[in-house]
Amino acid sequence: MGPRLRPGREGSRLNDRIFIEGIKFHGYHGLTRMERQIGVRLSVDVSLWIDLERSARSDSVRYTVDYRKVHERVVAIGRGSSHKLLESFVASLLDALFDEFKVDRIAVRVRKETPVLDGIVDSVGVEMVRAREEWAAR
Repeated sequence: MGPRLRPGREGSRLNDRIFIEGIKFHGYHGLTRMERQIGVRLSVDVSLWIDLERSARSDSVRYTVDYRKVHERVVAIGRGSSHKLLESFVASLLDALFDEFKVDRIAVRVRKETPVLDGIVDSVGVEMVRAREEWAAR
């Protein structure tokens, strides 16, 4: 069974996406004062669903999302204002990415690689997946 087609968009595929995995930086997000003062190491994965047919046929970045700009935006927001919850940090990323890029859907996954816990874990995190329509309607 092949990919489903979007209504009204001849030939476009729901599964076309651009992704960046492992955007790493030091940010000041967390519930504890220590996390917000000293900071934590964060890793962000972003997937952006967009019809890639035109860019694939033209070989032009003009018809797609420049992942360098996505990277720059994520790092700027991540190093910017502090959030107590990763959920609110992810929401600020979704706001910025939907504002800046013409994409149908976005998934953002944030992992705190140095969580303050009484135990050993690789990471803790939050993942949110939203379609443009549902994000705009909130």
